[in-house]
This record gives sequence, structure tokens and C-alpha cells, in this order.
Amino acid sequence: MRAFPHHYKVVAKGSAAGDVELGADGLSVLRTASPAEFDGPGDRWSPETLLVAAVGDCLILTFRAVARASGLAWTALDCDVTGTLDRLERTTRFVAFEILARLRVPSGTDPEGARRLLDKAERICLISNSLSAAIHLTPVIEVAAEPVGELTAV
Repeated sequence: MRAFPHHYKVVAKGSAAGDVELGADGLSVLRTASPAEFDGPGDRWSPETLLVAAVGDCLILTFRAVARASGLAWTALDCDVTGTLDRLERTTRFVAFEILARLRVPSGTDPEGARRLLDKAERICLISNSLSAAIHLTPVIEVAAEPVGELTAV
């Protein structure tokens, strides 16, 4: 890892109407628009959906590093993230993020140990730590069934 501080530069381009183009060195252009809730087309990524996606993305990438450092084998992590946008005290902002995290691990894995690592990843996720909204993680640990032995002919 490079020394801190890190700097991330994005260029956003837009006009009076139409999509906003987001770009960064070495990345494809991403077109965004207002979400349907703000009278946008509803068929493009928006700042709101990008933020909610960043919460799930960061949790998975952070878990990957935590699991690797702890020697935990795992097969998949799916995160359903819901961000709640509300208007409080005349300010519109995200007030909560609910994360349903389904972690699949091989048979023989300690589910409580896997859950603790998932909780740790949520606590140290840099995106979550950068937000003022409450974040609630609901972990579901799915341990693969024991492999069935081969049948032998009698």
C-alpha cells in the first residue's frame, strides 16, 4: 500500500440538460443522471446509487483483505445495500445504510469466526467510516454442506 495521504481525482462534466460524464485516468467514462426520485430517467447510475454501491463495494474489498490476513477461506460475499435518504432539519442527506451480507464459506469453517471477520471489515471500511449516517450490518453466514463421498459399486 502506498503511504498516506491518497488522492483520487475525478472529472465531472455536464451541461444544462442530459447526462453527467464522470471520468478518471485509466477508467472508462461513466454516465450518470438524477434518479427517478428526483425526476431523472431512472435508468442510469446517480450520485445516490453510486454512494450506496460504494458502501457494498468497500465492504467486500475490505473483507477480502481481512479474510486474507486472517487465513479465512471463503467462496462468495453478496451485499444487498439500502441507503435511506431523508430530509432532516431542512437538510437532505443519507440517514442510514442497511447491509444484508451473505457470506458463503467452505464446510468446516467456524461460522462465528467468519461473522467476527465480517463485522471487523464493516468497522474498518473506509467508505463507511467516512459517512455520518448510521450503518447496520446483518450478516448471514452460509457454510457449504459436507461433500458427499463417492458411491462405490457392490
